[in-house]
Amino acid sequence: MIFGRSERGKPPVEPVTLKILVAGGFGVGKTTLVGAVSEIRPLRTEELLTEAGRPVDDTAGVEGKHTTTVAMDFGRITLREDLVLYLFGTPGQERFWFMWDELSEGALGAVVLADTRRLEDCFAAIDYFERRSIPFLVGVNCFEGADRYPAESVRQALDLDDDVPVLLTDARDRESVKEVLIGLVRHAMEYAADRRRAVTG
Repeated sequence: MIFGRSERGKPPVEPVTLKILVAGGFGVGKTTLVGAVSEIRPLRTEELLTEAGRPVDDTAGVEGKHTTTVAMDFGRITLREDLVLYLFGTPGQERFWFMWDELSEGALGAVVLADTRRLEDCFAAIDYFERRSIPFLVGVNCFEGADRYPAESVRQALDLDDDVPVLLTDARDRESVKEVLIGLVRHAMEYAADRRRAVTG
């Protein structure tokens, strides 16, 4: 589809654009997820890990990782003719968390990626979005060789509210990632509707 060109004589559709964050711990697959689903060449701000950063960068469990996102990843996906998502991957390391406030401005919601081998790494992201009342879901990235757990077990381990969706995904697979993004859009719309009802009584 090319925007601005009518289809079968229909007037051109001006798409709604929504901003989605992809957050989580270091090495959980955020850059991979954005790259798997983006219809444009994703913007990446990855730099090599250095000896100087070793004292502050926790690479336990991801010893094979040699780069890190220092600002953000950016991609775009058209879900429907009238709906485009802009994806912003947040940096996972604590020393770059100051970027989160800027990236979260105007976001519809967030995908918090989790690795069951290092679940504690996503607590900071969950806490961040809960405190700011930004709707989010947890996408459990099913790494090869990692134990698989039911979504409900992950929910209990993370102490999530019942209305927060937990979905199993493969950050390398476009269709799997699309399902997560669609799930987040639905959740965010329900969240907004619930807040409106609470305000209007």
